[in-house]
Amino acid sequence: MGGYAPLIPSYGTASLAELPGALLAALGMAEPNPLQLAPADRVCLFLVDGLGDELLQAHADRAPFLAAATRTTLTAGFPATTVTSLCSLGTGVSPGEHGMLGLMLAVPGAGHLFNCLRWTLPGGAFMEPSRWQPAETVFQRAAAAGITPSYVAPAQFEGSGLTAAVYRGVRYLAADSVDERVARVRTAMAEPRAHVTVYYGDLDAMGHMTGWGSEEWLDQLEIVDRMAERMAADLPPGSALYITADHGMVNATEKLDAEADPTLSRGVAMLGGEARARHVYAEPGAASEVLDAWRETLAGRAWVVSRQEAVESGWFGPRVRSEWLGRIGDVVAVPYTDLALTAPSAHPIEALFTGYHGSMTTAEQHVPLLEVSSR
Repeated sequence: MGGYAPLIPSYGTASLAELPGALLAALGMAEPNPLQLAPADRVCLFLVDGLGDELLQAHADRAPFLAAATRTTLTAGFPATTVTSLCSLGTGVSPGEHGMLGLMLAVPGAGHLFNCLRWTLPGGAFMEPSRWQPAETVFQRAAAAGITPSYVAPAQFEGSGLTAAVYRGVRYLAADSVDERVARVRTAMAEPRAHVTVYYGDLDAMGHMTGWGSEEWLDQLEIVDRMAERMAADLPPGSALYITADHGMVNATEKLDAEADPTLSRGVAMLGGEARARHVYAEPGAASEVLDAWRETLAGRAWVVSRQEAVESGWFGPRVRSEWLGRIGDVVAVPYTDLALTAPSAHPIEALFTGYHGSMTTAEQHVPLLEVSSR
């Protein structure tokens, strides 16, 4: 594959997919607990979009509360992107099992892409969430065991297709400001055997626009740090607060327009995924030609493999369900330098980003698991 070896996520031992079951195990449910989380009366998971472990360590001085917490490191999963990681956290299974294998995926046999984040199809058609992601969620399992799982997040996400696919069975507590989210968490954590997840997305958004490490990004990191400190101060006795992320980030120093480059566009029917984890869908009979062209053009800058190679190498987990195979590109291209494979015509806003994620570098894969306890 050229270059150094990709960081294959630690599926089964220390990936995000192991965290939700471990949280349920901490609450006394009969779930696997490879992370060995200690028993607790109540648990809260603070999910900070884009808070990579290397990013946090590089700027620990701007997040002293987080830096002082008990820390281990997990791998996000592939691709290292929000929809994939949220679904791993929502189901407790690897991407190859839950099928959310990237941001923009082909709908097998339909000839078009599906945006798994915006939950949009061409022509305004609707994708049934339980059809696209049929796996039982950890929240449904918790509810069946007498636990009331709560999700604290902005009101705009309530009722969205992604929320319905990932958070089925949860009690949605809409909260937009930091103060509202802290207050919602305080109330939800007062309940017996509370299981609360709270989401914060502005750090990731700022990283995309201004780059991680920018002054604007650092301001957001400080907000996250204070938010975590406030939630920890409100923990009832016997509780545990865990802080993690869905992925890290890199700042692009090189961009390549994959639509305009003739060597990359020849034989390509659809360009899916995102800039750091491209699913390339070939025209009929052109997969081998496309694979060779992408490998040659991106040599020394990206891992470029066939669908079969990606599956057999365990990129998406130890197993990929047969019905999900058509969602994976005929070719999968994953930069390991600070390269972004953009598509300005189809995705003009993404092409303007500074920060990107999706690949299998340590900066994108490693996420912290921080613990603060009142036990």
